[in-house]
Amino acid sequence: MWLWLLAPIAYLFGSLSSAVITSRLMGLPDPREEGSKNPGATNVLRLGGKKAAIITLLGDMLKGVVPLLVAKALGAPPAVLAAVGLAAFAGHLYPVFFGFKGGKGAATAGGVYYGYSGLVGLLVMLTWIAVAFATRISSLSALVASALAPVYVWFLVGSPELTVAAVLMGALLFWRHKDNIQRLLRGEESKIGR
Repeated sequence: MWLWLLAPIAYLFGSLSSAVITSRLMGLPDPREEGSKNPGATNVLRLGGKKAAIITLLGDMLKGVVPLLVAKALGAPPAVLAAVGLAAFAGHLYPVFFGFKGGKGAATAGGVYYGYSGLVGLLVMLTWIAVAFATRISSLSALVASALAPVYVWFLVGSPELTVAAVLMGALLFWRHKDNIQRLLRGEESKIGR
């Protein structure tokens, strides 16, 4: 029963904003107040360049993968793993340490998928890269990867609990990208490198 305590710990870990912390340490503008106002790697790329964006991306991914690796090492069952992954993801979206104003969740979700299975994480990442290469649109890449993630989880892991968690993460990610979706439909979404 004590393993369920890993979920609130994962939420607190997920609440550490890699974008804000990286920007502060590197003397960059607050990503919540500049650019797209989204504290994520894409906005940090615009505001501070590749190095800051890579640090942010890795930090956001680690927020998803580390709690799951810890839970797995402690022998957590699938239901707990699902709760831990969702909690870390929710911490990124709604961070208690940063006024509940977080990022959109693509990198942290990717980390969660790596925590589920290295192969699932790899397929989600390759999907993102393929769409980004074809379209140069980060948001579209995240949306396609998150839509396919539950399929990857179901066929490669076979856990109903983790599949449901992947569906919930995908739904939240789509919700957080609602403005991007509107811009995509109007053909106005910004491209990577612009």
